[in-house]
Amino acid sequence: MATTTTTKISSAQLKVQVQPIKPKRRKCKETTISSSASSVATGSAASGATNNCAESGGVHGVLSRKLDSPTIVSPDRSWCCPASKPLPTPPPSPPPQARRVPDQGLTDSLSGFRIRYSPGSVLPVMDFTGGTLLSNGHSPSSFNNPGNQFNDPGLSDIKLTLSSKDGISVSVNVHRQILVAHSRFFAVRLSDRWTKQQRNGSTGPYIVEISDCDDVEVYIETLRLMYCKDLRKKLMREDVSKVLGILKVSAAIGFDAGVLSCLEYLEAAPWAEDEEEKVASLLAELHLENVGAGEVLKRVSVEVANGTDEGGDNEEVLLKLLHVVLEGKDEKARREMKGLVFKMLRENSSHNDLRKESLYSACDSCLELLRHHFFRAASLDLQDASQIARQADNLHWILDILIDRQIAEDFLKTWASQSELSDSHSKVPVVHRFEVSRVTARLFVGIGKGQLLASKEVRCLLLQTWLVPFYDDFGWMRRASKGLDRHLIEDGLSNSILTLPLAWQQEIFLAWFDRFLNSGEDCPNIQRGFEVWWRRAFWRRSGEQEPPLPIRVITTAIENS
Repeated sequence: MATTTTTKISSAQLKVQVQPIKPKRRKCKETTISSSASSVATGSAASGATNNCAESGGVHGVLSRKLDSPTIVSPDRSWCCPASKPLPTPPPSPPPQARRVPDQGLTDSLSGFRIRYSPGSVLPVMDFTGGTLLSNGHSPSSFNNPGNQFNDPGLSDIKLTLSSKDGISVSVNVHRQILVAHSRFFAVRLSDRWTKQQRNGSTGPYIVEISDCDDVEVYIETLRLMYCKDLRKKLMREDVSKVLGILKVSAAIGFDAGVLSCLEYLEAAPWAEDEEEKVASLLAELHLENVGAGEVLKRVSVEVANGTDEGGDNEEVLLKLLHVVLEGKDEKARREMKGLVFKMLRENSSHNDLRKESLYSACDSCLELLRHHFFRAASLDLQDASQIARQADNLHWILDILIDRQIAEDFLKTWASQSELSDSHSKVPVVHRFEVSRVTARLFVGIGKGQLLASKEVRCLLLQTWLVPFYDDFGWMRRASKGLDRHLIEDGLSNSILTLPLAWQQEIFLAWFDRFLNSGEDCPNIQRGFEVWWRRAFWRRSGEQEPPLPIRVITTAIENS
């Protein structure tokens, strides 16, 4: 009875056992790749072929299941669609002179030598020399191969079986010389001294089994790259996700040329939005900063590009964008960019990208320009009166940013104290001044929604300073401002008034009641707030009972007789 030598490799010890081969049913599906759909692997390795890349050999795989159609595996792609008929096989190349056909006894011993291990158990440390840094080319030694065909059963000396975690098993024919030359992982396992000790006179090919592969297809593509001279050209046919898989396998088996080629691809190829996070995450996981990963990450990280913390430079860039928007001349473009910058700052509001002082500095500049042009217009100098609406619009935009970042209380205090601006309000034509009242309206909405928490004195001062000018401009705001949400502003004003003490509420609502009856649509309708004040002021008062008489407690001293 024929016997086989089974060798198991672990990180701690090496055990060699000799036992008879027994028929064993495999639980996983097994795919065997051979040079044709019907041929059986024969012969041992005799290195003499001249092909340069795996594309030169016609290779097909047949899925060994009774009911399923065959699965074709070609040299260009590991997987093809199931075929109803086996694809025609190109005629094999003439065998070399030194090749001889083994006898039946030798063929039976081909599976007698096995190396079982999982590459995930030992992750090689990347050991790159100065000549293998990320550049336009690789070290010539990285591609030194004898030109053996990938998956050629006649010329190969290793039968490699890859098993996935879900039970799929695929076998390919590879060459020890190529694996050892390109992979430090295989170089350790398949060293000349070790394999000679383990072979014990056997002349058949090694049978290497790798289990628990994350993706068998990607693993095969990585092995196929070892047979190619131009890895970059080969990778150009793949997408980013596939290259990331190849990079992960290449790093795991110490395939340095594959790692560098993948990094060069990732550095030059465009990424989709969902691929960006995958690239950054995998490179951080593999720790390839010293071999070119930093060049790839420069695309998405300023810190990686400069090697230092550039928080100050980030703020400088953002402030520049802020001022460009504030000073832009095309109004349509300004509106679009204000929305874009606000969106970007809102998404990044958790980071210290813009200091509060920087935002308020820009705000103060706009307020000073507004005051300058407003007072000129009040003195009947209307040459630059259009700047009033422009600077008021800038203040409104900055106020949105401050409220979104919950730092707008100081702006509320500043705006509430602009009594000089309020006093000159009636002297400026309404067509120029109504944009100023939009700033006041935004503050009302912020207070009414709880986005601004200020003292009652500041809230009352805001209403005293700006409520009457706001009433005067409301009709123009309603007609001239596109996209103005009237009901939102009216609710904000009502809620702002209702936050004040009841006596102040009464004064404001009674004044509004008289104005609304005389202005109609040109006055904001805050009827809902008026009803709340009414219930607070009169409903409880009419329901109150007479106060009870005080209870007099008399303590009588009882003397002991």
